[in-house]
Amino acid sequence: MHPWLHFKTITRHKLLVMKYCFRIGLYKQGLLHDLSKYSPTEFLVGCKYYQGNRSPNNAEREDRGVSLAWLHHKGRNKHHYEHWVDYSLDGEHVIMGAKMPKKYVAEMVVDRISASRNYLGDAYTDQEPLKYYLKSKEKLWFIHPETKRDLEAMLRILADHGEKKTLDYIRRVYLKRR
Repeated sequence: MHPWLHFKTITRHKLLVMKYCFRIGLYKQGLLHDLSKYSPTEFLVGCKYYQGNRSPNNAEREDRGVSLAWLHHKGRNKHHYEHWVDYSLDGEHVIMGAKMPKKYVAEMVVDRISASRNYLGDAYTDQEPLKYYLKSKEKLWFIHPETKRDLEAMLRILADHGEKKTLDYIRRVYLKRR
């Protein structure tokens, strides 16, 4: 059990996301981001499976075959595309991804930047969040096509033009479009 190390990791992540959310004008989301990680359902699993270089939810999943902490987390945090999976009425699919509101897509982007910074430390570059996304992109059939397009576009802006331009784009262009 590593309660102090886990607490420091999730708090550092939360504060990074909050800083980025404030920079893009999402003040409420910045304050409320990932509060469920402090609940017993998620926090105790995080302490038990803490490794410091990746999500404890992956270790729980490897050990138990499912991550109950992750199921709890994604059900309460709208910045995860998995939160937006629902039954389909299109007659073609059983389940499908619903289109995410832009404010949650924007929060997802800064969440990915923050997670990469948190786990990679000094090895972080602005290309890392895109690299991580591209590893699983083809398997992500359940993300709404527009959400997937927007997420990848912003991660590419980050990789090609850096953090400042990405955050400026999100605040001044992406979140202003109807």
